[in-house]
Amino acid sequence: MKTVAISFILVFFTTVLFAQKNKPAQTGNTQPFVLGVIDEIQSTTLREKRILNIYLPEGYNRNDTTKYPVTYLLDGSADEDFIHVVGLFQFNTFSWIDRVPKSIVVGIATVDRRRDFTYPTTIEKDKKSYPTTGHSDSFITFIEKELQPFIEKKYKGNNAKTIIGQSLGGLLATEILIKKPTLFNKYIIVSPSLWWDNGSLLNQTSSILSDAFLHKTDVYIGVGKEGLTPTDAPRVMEADANLLAETIRKTKSKTVHVYFDYLPQEDHATILHQAVFNALRILYPASTTHK
Repeated sequence: MKTVAISFILVFFTTVLFAQKNKPAQTGNTQPFVLGVIDEIQSTTLREKRILNIYLPEGYNRNDTTKYPVTYLLDGSADEDFIHVVGLFQFNTFSWIDRVPKSIVVGIATVDRRRDFTYPTTIEKDKKSYPTTGHSDSFITFIEKELQPFIEKKYKGNNAKTIIGQSLGGLLATEILIKKPTLFNKYIIVSPSLWWDNGSLLNQTSSILSDAFLHKTDVYIGVGKEGLTPTDAPRVMEADANLLAETIRKTKSKTVHVYFDYLPQEDHATILHQAVFNALRILYPASTTHK
């Protein structure tokens, strides 16, 4: 990290620019444009240090009693999805829009997506092509046992937790929904790579389908016009996403709601921004009071 950012950290602790590359020299009256803070957590589970990009909403004051919902963003590096997703949250919390409550956004910077976002596969071709895959269990433990407690202790989050994941990130968000659904209240799942291991995740049972499941859970599933998946056995991403939505709709629980959103004008590369915008509108109805 270059001298300007280092100096800024020394003055403002962890508060730094999120333009982490190619920063121009500071001259004259120019000042850093601060979007949030960069923090880090040493993970015992993952045996590595993880970078967190964190957006704190307007008016955030660690000395008052106000607490905020927390959104956890997979692929949350500064050069991935963090900046434009934060922009959607900021826009939707403007007083003249007031669509969503002011929120903390925690971007989890990527290290190895295939390692962290996939469970073990039986497909030999994928094992050979992606040898680090299959360790989502460790990443989920990291989220549950280390990351969430870290954020709850250091930042002013309340009990409302959302996760956003696309593609392999959508696969991970789906795995959490199926296996540990109470980790989050809202799931924004975009173009999930449910083709992994020939769609085996779609065949798993889950407590979320039981009438005994009482945790209020909202699930948004968005998919574009994406077509065939990168598998030998033919699968269609839109069909898998729709199957996931239909599976969850069969729940006997009265506290689970699922919303399926097909966006035919978007593809796998363009869908995330529009899908998250739609998800915020759908998951926070206009009649909801945020003040």
